[in-house]
Amino acid sequence: MEPVDLAAPGLSLRPWRVTDTPGVLTALTDPATARWNPQAVTDEAGAAEWLRRRMDADDGAISLAVTDTADGALLGAVSLHHIHGEDAQVGYWTTAAARGRRVATRAVTVLTGWGFDRLGLHRIELCHAVPNVASCRVAERAGYAAEGVLRQSHRYGDGRRYDEHLHARLATDPPPTL
Repeated sequence: MEPVDLAAPGLSLRPWRVTDTPGVLTALTDPATARWNPQAVTDEAGAAEWLRRRMDADDGAISLAVTDTADGALLGAVSLHHIHGEDAQVGYWTTAAARGRRVATRAVTVLTGWGFDRLGLHRIELCHAVPNVASCRVAERAGYAAEGVLRQSHRYGDGRRYDEHLHARLATDPPPTL
């Protein structure tokens, strides 16, 4: 797949770079991020391996760095993964500095639209642990309708299995306003 560069208001969504390693390490070792992301990144070597996997275009996923257009600072990550036919899942995280700025909402909205338009996807799912209220807000603001609860469906970064809220957007749903 060709490299993907996208823009959202105030954001650049771009391919990962080796130079992102320090920012990834800082983000994924932040306790709030680590709790909901079972990445187990604890050192620079782990962050470099995390980046290597995301830069591998052969894995059938699209993973992008989310950066600030003003200063290029790493603000988070967004991805489309488990892409099968017309279906996929979206995932994301934000750095501590990006929280409360709707960075995840803007990034998820733009990548979702791209997935519908460029990949011909029809359904994209977004799952999050029920206690992760911030992710529920992201899903709602990005136009993902709540569909139900998946009981103890995923083991998160804190090692516990959580019930998850399942949200989804269809290509036929109206896009949210950014």
